[in-house]
This record gives sequence, structure tokens and C-alpha cells, in this order.
Amino acid sequence: MGVVKRGLLSGLQTTWTLGKIIFPITLFVTLLGYTPVLGWIASGIAPIMNLIGLPGEAAIPLVIGNVLNLFAGIGAILSLDLTIKEVFILAIMLSFSHNLIVESAVATKVGIKVFPIVAVRIFLALFSAFVINLVWDGGSEQAGFYGLASATQAAEPTTLLGMIAVGLQTAFWGVAQLALVVIPLMLVVQVMRERGWLKVISQWLSPLTRLIGVDRNTSVTLASGLTIGLAYGAGVMIDAVKEDKVKKKDLYIVFIFLVACHAVVEDTLVFVVLGIPVWPLLVIRVITALLLTIVISRVWTRLEKRKESSYRKETAYDH
Repeated sequence: MGVVKRGLLSGLQTTWTLGKIIFPITLFVTLLGYTPVLGWIASGIAPIMNLIGLPGEAAIPLVIGNVLNLFAGIGAILSLDLTIKEVFILAIMLSFSHNLIVESAVATKVGIKVFPIVAVRIFLALFSAFVINLVWDGGSEQAGFYGLASATQAAEPTTLLGMIAVGLQTAFWGVAQLALVVIPLMLVVQVMRERGWLKVISQWLSPLTRLIGVDRNTSVTLASGLTIGLAYGAGVMIDAVKEDKVKKKDLYIVFIFLVACHAVVEDTLVFVVLGIPVWPLLVIRVITALLLTIVISRVWTRLEKRKESSYRKETAYDH
């Protein structure tokens, strides 16, 4: 029972830590959705949409997906009249860059600075869209959406109190959903750690950790991010970083990999509703994550060696 108690306490503590971030941000962003602010932002970036092969109104799902979440962005796409190519470009952009506010805030609890993570995600979204628009000549036919695009939605609140009530409800269920995932997950991780099963995971992921140039003690962080994403996986990541003593360099390399390629199954399958082939999304994300982290890791290592060599020369000269 000791391991169960420790796992539950760890899960509750992590839920409290992340909940203090997610609740106010979700409330704020939900209320922001009832203002003209998102429309203003979308109008501001609409002129650059043509550079990446998108019409001006495509700015709306991009803004909503980045400020709110992936599902909100997909919902906005369903309301537009777009071609298959345009939908695919939006899908690849949102797969790299979505839910920026919450996921970036959560990342700070792991010990990561917000700016480089946000910059990498936005760069990947824009660069991938530019390349796809440049090399793909097809996809001009109209996109056929699947799912509940025409489903009746609940009436929007018309009073400030109603908006606040919706915001509080959304924020509460956001934290509740987080708890339902994080608490049992932390319990499982605690059992796995105390029984030595995490060493097995480290061995399974050792080819990946070697490839991107990080130590094997990052395997738990990698596994959680790949399977359940940055927001939900943050609880495991926080605990793993503390318990496994992950180096700062390795932590940044792993997070750069994960911002390009996290929750690979869930975040890929949700795009099925858009009626586009989803396997290219997965392939692009995985290849991009590997190439990006391999390059950054190699450059970082060379800079560290050069700095050490310079320090040794200076020390020898002083003596």
C-alpha cells in the first residue's frame, strides 16, 4: 500500500501544481473568446496568409487553435470552405503549433524557458506550410469533411455572468480532466519506478535517446510526451526531471523534440474528421523532430567542447 499512497500523493501534488496554471488561463482564454480580440488578431495576420497558400479567413482557425486548443481549431476549419491542400496546410500548422498558452505555461514548471519553445513551434508551423505550398501542386479539389460539422451547438451566453459561468465551468472541467489523467498516471509511474520497470522503458528508447544525443534518463519524459502530450505529460515530466536528475541541455533537446512530435497518436487521429490523409502528418512530424533535434544536439555539443577546450587553454596559459 505504501507505493499506492506515494503514487496518489504525487498525482495530487502534480494536479495541484498544474491546476493552478491551467484553471486561470483556461478561464481567461474562454472569456477572451467572447470578445472581438481574436477577430482582430486574425484580421492582422490575414495579409500574410497568401504567402503560405491560405486565404485570409484561414487565420481564424490558426488563432483559435493556438490560443485555445487543437479541437477548437479543427472546429473552426470545419466552418470554412477550403480545398484539400488548404486544409492539409492548416492541419500541419496546427499539429506543430496549438494550445500555446497552456502548454507553454506548463513547460515552465519543468524548467524550460517559454520563448525558445514558442519560437520553435511557430517557426515549424510557418516553415512547413511554406514548403508544402511550394512543392505541392495538387489538392485543389474541395475538401469533404467528416463528422459533426453541422451538429447543433449550445446557445452562446449573452450576459457577462453567463460568460463567466461558462468560463468557470470550462476551467473546472479542464482541471478535472487533467486529474483523471495525471493521478492514475503518476500512480503507474511510481509503481514502475519502484519495481524497476522504467529501466526497461529506458532500454526500449535508448536508440532514440542516442540518436538525438541525450542521456537515457530522459526516456520517461520522452515516453510521456510522445504518448499523452505536453500538457498531460507535464506531470510525469516534472517528476521525472526531479527524480532522474535530467541535465538542462538534455531537457531542452527533449522538449524541442516533443514540441514537434508529441501525443503522436491522438494529435494525428483527430485530423481524420477533416477528410485528409493523416499518415503524411505523422511522417512529417517525426522526421522534422528527428532532424531538428539531431542538428541542435550536435551543434550544442560542439559548442560545449569548444568552450571547454578554450577554458583549458586559458587555464594552462595562466599556470
